[in-house]
Amino acid sequence: QVHLEESGGGLVQAGGSLTLSCAASGNTFSIYAMGWFRQAPGQDREFVADVSWKDAFTYVIDSVKGRFTISRDKAKNMGYLRMNNLQPEDTGVYYCATIRGSSWSQPDYWGQGTRVTVSS
Repeated sequence: QVHLEESGGGLVQAGGSLTLSCAASGNTFSIYAMGWFRQAPGQDREFVADVSWKDAFTYVIDSVKGRFTISRDKAKNMGYLRMNNLQPEDTGVYYCATIRGSSWSQPDYWGQGTRVTVSS
């Protein structure tokens, strides 16, 4: 079992920055990648970014490139999503997840979600 605990969400004005943290515990050896998803009000859950656990290879979706940075500290079992120049359209509940394989079609574990609200 891998347990994920998120923190760092909150209310921020447009143009501001926020860093989300995801603390992993349990069988962290099994983690292949950690990713972040978000769900805006009335919208489907959207994949945002991921980082491979071993080599820290990263990927972010086009809409957040240049603003969001995903990273991990393997020794500390921590993942991060650094969000700069936040905009109202970034508002939503952000979820941390992990996979043992290479596909995000069925994440193995989810965090509880942390709410990000960006005001204009």
